Amino acid sequence: MQFVKKTLGNLEALLPKRFRSKDPRVAVIRMNGAIGMAQPLRAGLSAAGVSPLLEKAFNLPRAKAVAIIINSPGGAPAQAHLIYQRIKSLAAEKELPVFIFVEDVAASGGYMIACAGDEIYADPTSIVGSIGVVSAGFGFDRFIEKHGIDRRVHTSGKSKAMLDPFHPENPDDIAHLKNLQEQIHIFFKDLVREGRKDKLKADEDFLFSGSFWVGAEALNYGLIDGLGNIHQIMREKYGEKVKLNLLSPPKPSLLGRLLGKGAQVEMSLIQPEALISAVEERSLWARFGLWN
Repeated sequence: MQFVKKTLGNLEALLPKRFRSKDPRVAVIRMNGAIGMAQPLRAGLSAAGVSPLLEKAFNLPRAKAVAIIINSPGGAPAQAHLIYQRIKSLAAEKELPVFIFVEDVAASGGYMIACAGDEIYADPTSIVGSIGVVSAGFGFDRFIEKHGIDRRVHTSGKSKAMLDPFHPENPDDIAHLKNLQEQIHIFFKDLVREGRKDKLKADEDFLFSGSFWVGAEALNYGLIDGLGNIHQIMREKYGEKVKLNLLSPPKPSLLGRLLGKGAQVEMSLIQPEALISAVEERSLWARFGLWN
């Protein structure tokens, strides 16, 4: 089916203008999931993963705009920024406006990506914001001590085992982590200021506190531009005959899906990292009262 659509699209581009469809087109892609949280049975959002789809969207023949539907609780800040940069770069290169539509949540890194859009829209019940930086983990030092387990770590470099969850917390390590978080937070705040420019309507200490709000509140604070869904807003912008072209990532071959599924299930059974990754992503969604 994808081959047929691509072929028809290429053939249409070869037709004289008087024979081409005159209905405006908007390329639509979805970004769903935690950022950088790749799992054996579920892929998270990453720059490498979404770049081919972004290229496809910005090169759609006769596209008037690109619309991105976001549903993400955040994740890795570097990956969020790389996706943000790719959107901005392609938008400038192709001279196309970008509209962002928030579904359940665009928080933390998800909101960072949203700031790449010229306009951001959300449902009144969407969760928006969380402009801050968080680091979370577990401490197992008392557990292993209670059970007579020795932790043996050998390093070259005194900070190489920093924040080891099997050792008691070190105040110097915590200070270093706080410094890293502060630098990332400053960067995040500057990016939001640049993306929203003079649209922000509340005190920055309040907006950048890491708190989050429903869509109606986010609109009052200038974090988004309006309330509504993609069908409603795009019709208002481009008329009732606008065509929303939802682009999907290429699917692997049948053999690839069969082999990949088997390999993924086997790996998930033998790798505890898969379970830990799933718990981490679930905790990200749970922060906003959501489960995925």
